[in-house]
Amino acid sequence: MSGSTTIVHLLRHGEVHNPDGILYGRIPGFGLSELGREMAVAAAERLAGRDVVHVGASPLQRAQETAEPVAASYRMDITTYDGLIEAGNSFEGLRVGVGDGALRQPRYWWRLRDPFRPSWGEAYLDIARRMMDAVEQARVAAEGSEAVLVSHQLPIWTARRFAERKHLWHDPRKRECALASITSFVYEGASLARIEYSEPAGHLVLKSESARKAKGA
Repeated sequence: MSGSTTIVHLLRHGEVHNPDGILYGRIPGFGLSELGREMAVAAAERLAGRDVVHVGASPLQRAQETAEPVAASYRMDITTYDGLIEAGNSFEGLRVGVGDGALRQPRYWWRLRDPFRPSWGEAYLDIARRMMDAVEQARVAAEGSEAVLVSHQLPIWTARRFAERKHLWHDPRKRECALASITSFVYEGASLARIEYSEPAGHLVLKSESARKAKGA
């Protein structure tokens, strides 16, 4: 099996029901919206018919719910990986977001003092290490076949940048990790050969963005 191809698909969860617009992070009880469930089904349909033998997910509700259609299509149980959880963030529970102006408020400046670690939350290197540990566990579990792991945007993007040997600090507006997107780590034996990316729910993401803009208009 040393020369076999193994693929670990990192699937980002679908849209979350978040009417108050807070940064929910690791707060329990945030599940998928109706559109988010459609996104999960779209991702499952894209993965249908592949040689998937292992399905895992972050312990958070939105990730578990996104994994459900995939696991059901293969009649598998979901393995929960603590290492796939959302990044820790000191802004959790607040209504702040990139580009909304809230982070310009002086009371937040001390938290924003170091964007390279970053100072407002879990260190990028710690995120990368726990994510790559989960990916390696899944690669071994699915050796010669494929695995699907459901996680969150920042952890997936950090793992990708780590695997590509890029610096981990970045502009969050430029992440290539849309809702219900699939970032696939393709291994030849135990060596990473390439990373592929697809957006099976892209049409639904556009629908979500349009609805959000209309609401804010």
